[in-house]
Amino acid sequence: MLVRHAPDLKPSEITPREVYLSRRTLLAGAAGLVAAGVLPQEAGAMAFPNLDSSTFSTDEKLTPRKDVTSYNNFYEFGAQKSDPASNAGSLKTRPWTIKVDGLVQNPADYVLEDIVKPARLEERIYRMRCVEGWSMVIPWVGFPLGELLKRVEPQSGARYVRFETLVRPDEMPGQRSRFPILPWPYVEGLRLDEAMHPLTILAVGLYGEALPNQNGAPLRLVVPWKYGFKGIKSIVRIHLTDQAPVTSWMRQAPAEYGFYANVNSQVSHPRWSQATERRIGDGSGIFVRRRPTLPFNGYADQVASLYAGMDLTKSY
Repeated sequence: MLVRHAPDLKPSEITPREVYLSRRTLLAGAAGLVAAGVLPQEAGAMAFPNLDSSTFSTDEKLTPRKDVTSYNNFYEFGAQKSDPASNAGSLKTRPWTIKVDGLVQNPADYVLEDIVKPARLEERIYRMRCVEGWSMVIPWVGFPLGELLKRVEPQSGARYVRFETLVRPDEMPGQRSRFPILPWPYVEGLRLDEAMHPLTILAVGLYGEALPNQNGAPLRLVVPWKYGFKGIKSIVRIHLTDQAPVTSWMRQAPAEYGFYANVNSQVSHPRWSQATERRIGDGSGIFVRRRPTLPFNGYADQVASLYAGMDLTKSY
């Protein structure tokens, strides 16, 4: 198994114990104040002190939180890796509404809390791989996307799920650029069976706390066997359809980015190889150790059957 099941793994086994205990004590106190109405239900105030472990978690060393929250792609806030952490503080994440529509029996405009409260949140430690050749191991807080899709009851003709990110140029400086990197809104998509797979989650936090804005607050997609650009952030719409969505990167650079974006070391990006990766936190410079890129990012045992019979060098 490339993904090692660790149902009893806790962050305290990875994070230094004194740091873990002090953080959990602080979060538990903050959660109590939120429940009592003393603190607002805003991103940064919400904490998750009593999370279930996940059998899908890897036992690999976590990427330091400071790297996870400061080295990001989120072009709505700028093109440099440091721009999201510098510029995303202006984003207002409450109130937040997600429209779920299209080929579903129960379309609805959901307040964020109405999506999160019925869910059983877990901490899932996933390895994540970026198309640019770097990777991280992140302890996400979330729940399976399939739980939400079952609630809205996909119609028989539904084959794909299309996602959209918020458009709010006053708060997202990358969206008001005269020369935007991408067309807005940011659009991503999955096949319905990919969306229903238990590894696919909607994340609301990381490291036991609410998602920072730069990481996609308040709700983002996490699909760990695909390259990171599939993990659309700050979701405001989920639309079920019978047509494969044309995603933002497909529209912008169709020769470089396909619909599936499965991690595949045999398919090189036109401008660089995908054969190896650099794990953020392993050091820097020309002598940093690089790792072989694993098929499906190490989740082949779980997801390879979804693509049986497909030529993944063409369906990239």
